[in-house]
Amino acid sequence: MNLFESILFGLVQALTEYFPVSSSAHIRILGGLLGQDPGAAFTAIIQFGTEFAVLLYFRHDIARILSHWFRCLAGKDGGGLRERMGSKDHDAALGWYIIAGTIPIVVAGLLFQKIIETKLRNLWITVAVLIIFGLLLDYFDRTGRQTKTMEQMNLKDALLFGVGQMLALIPGVSRSGGTMTFGRALNYTREAAARVSFLMAIPAVFGAGILETVKSVKDIHADAAFPGWGATICATLVSFVVGYLVIIAFLKIVSRFSYRAFVIYRIGLAVVVAILLIANVIPAAGGVAVA
Repeated sequence: MNLFESILFGLVQALTEYFPVSSSAHIRILGGLLGQDPGAAFTAIIQFGTEFAVLLYFRHDIARILSHWFRCLAGKDGGGLRERMGSKDHDAALGWYIIAGTIPIVVAGLLFQKIIETKLRNLWITVAVLIIFGLLLDYFDRTGRQTKTMEQMNLKDALLFGVGQMLALIPGVSRSGGTMTFGRALNYTREAAARVSFLMAIPAVFGAGILETVKSVKDIHADAAFPGWGATICATLVSFVVGYLVIIAFLKIVSRFSYRAFVIYRIGLAVVVAILLIANVIPAAGGVAVA
């Protein structure tokens, strides 16, 4: 992978991570167009860039949640289990909800790692889920009420948000798309659903990135798809800088408009990819050799 290609991958990651259009699907498609699938390790690692952008943007929220969570855990609001779980402090409870919402994707990722990195990277699966989850997002966005904010979140909602995030292990679902779809189905406002999506992704994405980084360092010579650390670091830096700007724009967009434009884009992208697959312009299966 050359410098231009690494920058291109970083831009695509940043421009698609937060929108409900599936960054992993776009990375997979771009790899097919360039004649190389960078692999699951590269995809996971460059997400560090966009997640560091989330940390920077939400730094005050994260600091508040963590300080309240540790305060309650230490028994400052009472020594009982309910008090330590944040029954008297919503910010502390939100910390527990983020942890609970991370459990589904961690469990599924560990149980189905081989399938995720091989069979689920087939672009025909990506085409199908781009359309299906696009239509689901549109339906719940049109029919769902906007009555709930993050202050109304409970454990049940957190787990359901987590299920939406878990489904993003399938390229084409979209982590933000999955959580936002479930959020709108639960009648959260668009902005609240987006904020939950950003915060809940932090432990999951960093966890996956760390695991893939450790594995890549260990098996770097055996991984034919991995494009190398120079290209990976470059793409990660680009995804960080551009990603921060995209967060600002995205939160302004969802506070004023519906998700319809993203739904149309998902369906249009699926049609384009299907045409490219039928024409044999890009291969359906992953594992394309590095050029």
